[in-house]
Amino acid sequence: MPTWESLLSLKRQGDTNKRIRKEQDDTRLGFEVDYDRVIFSSEFRSLQDKTQVIPLSKTDFVHTRLTHSLEVSVVGRSLGRLVGKKVLEKHPQLQATHGHHFNDFGAIVAAAALAHDIGNPPFGHSGERAIGDYFKFGNGKRFQEQLSETVYQDLSKFEGNANGFKLLTDDKYGSPGGLRLSYATLGAFTKYPKASLPHKPTKEVADKKFGFFHQQVDKFQDVAEELSLEKNSDGNGVRYKRHPLAFLVEAADDICYTIIDFEDGINLGLIQEEFALEYLSKIVHKNINTEKYSKLSTTKNRISYLRSLAIGALIEDAVSIFMDNEEEILNGDYHHALLDQSSYKVQIEDIIKISVKNIYQSQEVLDKEIAGYKILTKILDDFTTAVEHLHAGNASNFDKLILKNFLKDFDFSDSKLEDWLIDVCSFVASLTDSNALRTYRKLTGSDL
Repeated sequence: MPTWESLLSLKRQGDTNKRIRKEQDDTRLGFEVDYDRVIFSSEFRSLQDKTQVIPLSKTDFVHTRLTHSLEVSVVGRSLGRLVGKKVLEKHPQLQATHGHHFNDFGAIVAAAALAHDIGNPPFGHSGERAIGDYFKFGNGKRFQEQLSETVYQDLSKFEGNANGFKLLTDDKYGSPGGLRLSYATLGAFTKYPKASLPHKPTKEVADKKFGFFHQQVDKFQDVAEELSLEKNSDGNGVRYKRHPLAFLVEAADDICYTIIDFEDGINLGLIQEEFALEYLSKIVHKNINTEKYSKLSTTKNRISYLRSLAIGALIEDAVSIFMDNEEEILNGDYHHALLDQSSYKVQIEDIIKISVKNIYQSQEVLDKEIAGYKILTKILDDFTTAVEHLHAGNASNFDKLILKNFLKDFDFSDSKLEDWLIDVCSFVASLTDSNALRTYRKLTGSDL
């Protein structure tokens, strides 16, 4: 059973000596180094040109994955610090004996939240579906009989969360261990600590998706063992209980996409301002300064003020829920997203409902998602065919051009089918929206 002492492990992949919290330099704390490593990574920088809500939008108002991730990390830091302060009050030995500070919790959640979308493909969630559908319904289905059931599930249900764990931990370009984040941060990052099979074995929130590919299962098990995460005992695949701080990463994400996507929709004119007054006022009514609000002269300023208050109210609510259930969460017996238990659940559901109707299913979004589907399918087909022909010894000149121009950083000569397929998919998922479009145009000759 995990304890806070084990869950706050500073260990990094490849460590030979134990990292002791009391020996850490507080001006350069290991958990804060995690944040720095994520923010300076090329994978994180690519999020500036990846869809959050409106694919390929050039509108100034709209959030990208990068701005969304930064906002989630800020909310996550607040959640972590507030929870950390209360946890240290409840478990004083963490500070007295081990030297932990409430900022440790904030730094871990902030770093994990910063990275939470790092594995997501271009074109939003339609990008995940496009990659999965290529293997389930498209030409990628040709590989099914050559793969294990789990690996085929990894591909046909391609998951950005699992790809994120791969990007954070994979050896690359002479850098063993990837970004070498602390195991505490990797644990908090993994909202779904399970393999792709069995698919949704329970209704527990941690089973909703999967958090690592078969290719990385040993790496995750090493993390889980260090953190003392409890393995599910039903014998149903590789599944673990969540790291408690993963609930806070999830809450930060839920708070931001619920409130800020709603704000984007209003600023874009997709949702009328009166809906903000109707729904947000029910969350912020205790804290709103009506005199200040009445002096705000533009829709943008009014919505910004309400958004700020709403996020603050939801942070306070999430912290309260976490601490009310801290023992269950620590023991792995709490199975809900924190906001699912929120006193504002009705208001949250109303906001999401109108966002789905007016934003996520708007004509602009649907049109761009269709384009994204076509783009990723073409790229995957040409890339997988080139590597397949290379292994069969019958690569065409076109195949060789693809390998030389787009996949030159990979050595596919000795790689197994299950590995190079995941590697190609991960590479395609790492493309930005614009880069994917440029690659498509090059492949189709329309960029001449």
